[in-house]
Amino acid sequence: MLASAGRRLLRALLQAHKRPLQPSRDMRLVQFQAPHLAGPRLGLESESGGGVIDLNAFDPTLPKTMMQFLEQGEATLSVARRALAAQLPVLPRSEVTFLAPVTRPDKVVCVGLNYVDHCKEQNVPVPKEPIIFSKFGSSIVGPYDEVVLPPESQEVDWEVELAVIIGKKGKHIKATDAMAYVAGFTVAQDVSARDWQMRRNGKQWLLGKTFDTFCPLGPALVTKDSVADPHNLKISCRVNGEVVQSSSTSQMVFKTEELIAWVSQFVTLYPGDVILTGTPPGVGVFRKPPVFLKKGDEVRCEIEGLGVIVNKVV
Repeated sequence: MLASAGRRLLRALLQAHKRPLQPSRDMRLVQFQAPHLAGPRLGLESESGGGVIDLNAFDPTLPKTMMQFLEQGEATLSVARRALAAQLPVLPRSEVTFLAPVTRPDKVVCVGLNYVDHCKEQNVPVPKEPIIFSKFGSSIVGPYDEVVLPPESQEVDWEVELAVIIGKKGKHIKATDAMAYVAGFTVAQDVSARDWQMRRNGKQWLLGKTFDTFCPLGPALVTKDSVADPHNLKISCRVNGEVVQSSSTSQMVFKTEELIAWVSQFVTLYPGDVILTGTPPGVGVFRKPPVFLKKGDEVRCEIEGLGVIVNKVV
């Protein structure tokens, strides 16, 4: 029985390699693990919330990390397109563990006060220039991993964000050329310790933003050609089923192109770099009275067309 299953898989793979390229479904790249497979692997989510196509089984010469995949550019993307067009076996979602679509990037760049409605919520003026800060790459966890409350903070808060994943190296990028440097988009939660962000550490934001597990990402890197307009997507966050944030990426002050042009004046962007583009209103710290995450809470962040991440607070 195992032999016949193996023959069926081999036939499907051979047919797929011969098949002409068909522009078809959205490309949703993932990093995943499965008990019967060695190490982390690259795959394609068959659809939002669907199973996983194993890209490394389709072509064993493909790298097994998203960083290496993105560094190889069009060569690896064309293989993924061919796999997407083929009728390949799909691993059931229940049998795989989703990792963050990008792990250990060179940098995680974040943008503050980048939603018009979030500025109104705080009664502050809309920024004239992007407000840039960062998280360390060690804060990244998978789309369904736990967020760990650090004993050093009593004021941990939620923030749903659209994340941009850089696809190729660039410096001093013009806004008109910026989308050529984008690989795709994913869902992020910019978990924030407000006491450390707003009062401690000289009011520098870094420490309050970068505790371990404070950057859930995923579930997939949805390639830019699969997203009609990244600046017109519904974006929401629920805590224990209650909607706490609900807006649209159309409310962004500085769009993806402007952010890439701005940030690349100061630093070189590399494949796999993550840009968190800001959060809409509804965060806990500005509620009256303020509300913070506690052990047992479940945070669900969703962006239209990109997917859902769900993180239990422990």
